[in-house]
Amino acid sequence: MAGFIGWKIAGGGPMVGVLLQQVGGVEEFVEEGWLAPVGVTGCGGGGGGGGAGEGKEKGKQAPVTVSLPKLAGERVQVTAVWTGAERENFGKVLGEFEKRTGAKVDFVPSGDDMAGFIGSKIAGGGPPDVALLQQVGVLNEFAEKGWLAPLGADAKGQLEKNYSKGWRELGAHGGTGYGVYFKASNKSLVWYNTKVFENAGVSEPKTWPEFLKAARTVSESGVEPVSVGGADGWTLTDWFENVYLSQAGPEKYDRLAKHELTWTDPSVKQALTTLGELFGHKELLAGGNAGALQTDFPTSVTQTFSGGDAPKAAMVSSADFAAANIAQTKAKVGADAKVFPFPAVGAKPPVVTGGDVAVALKDGKHQKAAQALLTFLASTDAARIWAGAGGFLSPNKALDPAAYADDVTRKIAKALIAAGDGFRFDMSDQAPASFGGKPGQGEWKDLQDFLKDPRDVAGTQERLERDAAKAFGH
Repeated sequence: MAGFIGWKIAGGGPMVGVLLQQVGGVEEFVEEGWLAPVGVTGCGGGGGGGGAGEGKEKGKQAPVTVSLPKLAGERVQVTAVWTGAERENFGKVLGEFEKRTGAKVDFVPSGDDMAGFIGSKIAGGGPPDVALLQQVGVLNEFAEKGWLAPLGADAKGQLEKNYSKGWRELGAHGGTGYGVYFKASNKSLVWYNTKVFENAGVSEPKTWPEFLKAARTVSESGVEPVSVGGADGWTLTDWFENVYLSQAGPEKYDRLAKHELTWTDPSVKQALTTLGELFGHKELLAGGNAGALQTDFPTSVTQTFSGGDAPKAAMVSSADFAAANIAQTKAKVGADAKVFPFPAVGAKPPVVTGGDVAVALKDGKHQKAAQALLTFLASTDAARIWAGAGGFLSPNKALDPAAYADDVTRKIAKALIAAGDGFRFDMSDQAPASFGGKPGQGEWKDLQDFLKDPRDVAGTQERLERDAAKAFGH
């Protein structure tokens, strides 16, 4: 064997792998420098290999920072609202978990009504093992109902190492940790079509009056300025929250989020009136008010960056994850598609964040696998995978910014981490789901009605207060 291998190496055609019969043969080959260490050239199997995402150099394996148990034969069911590009990218994360543990993961989309979906599954005796919730209010509701399993020691260890106090507290209820914020979002951004801005001769606005002026100038250039995905009510809550936080300030924002301040408060009237300066002018909205109400979120983004010299809109207020939708067009983030902070309505520009929190359902059938997945999602290994794919932002402070696919996202991610615990979480996501997180009712429906008739500020306030009081039990 030794003579044969030596002859093959001398001839420049060594074997990729070989089975040796003698330990001495291994020692001899090591001394000759003919062997590669295990794991250097391989892809890495379950439990030990790399493949957690690419490093800065193409083909270089990123370090493995978390150990996971062997789970061969286990099957874990995961649910989230993600579809399209987001579902595909999350699938890459789950694929790596499968590779390392030997477990099989079944992904089940929940639809927008996560609370209703989980409730029906629990009632039917077959809840998923892990759910990624979009609302803090839903996590609190589920914890109060006894539906959630507390985080295991390994998941808590990853959280302590990789997350700031603010994010850890958002995943807790009553002092007990239940959730891992895997995916975060900066919701205080406006994406714009650079060619349209250049043709209209406008620059990035920094204040609300400058924003409205830029919109009017773009409109005069022949392009409808602002794309609004009003068919998805949550996009309208983002518009309101940015205006309200900047105008009314963080103290009132916190009080309104807890319904310690009523929606009939003058500060709400002021914010709706300000938002009406945009929504009340149909020429500033792509498709007008009626068109905006029929446009879903993905379309609101893609129509801004499709159509070459004649896109349907110039800009769209959206979180960082819009990059995934932009990637479905021919536009390039950082060149054709750029971003600026949501304009300051008051003294300071707003910083509103959102996020998806992974929790284990107590009645899930695969608790060990569920806890292992939460541990993985709290690690830099999992975050690195989606960061490289794009359309993703992580609250994991240990993640190397170089993991992000482009400079625009890298800049947004650095700003999120630099904010520490000073951010304000999405207000509607903090509310009970019946008010802040269900299609066709509560805040989503009330703001859709406002988009339909922006003149009805008083009526909108009354409906918001009625629905909030009911949901909060006041």
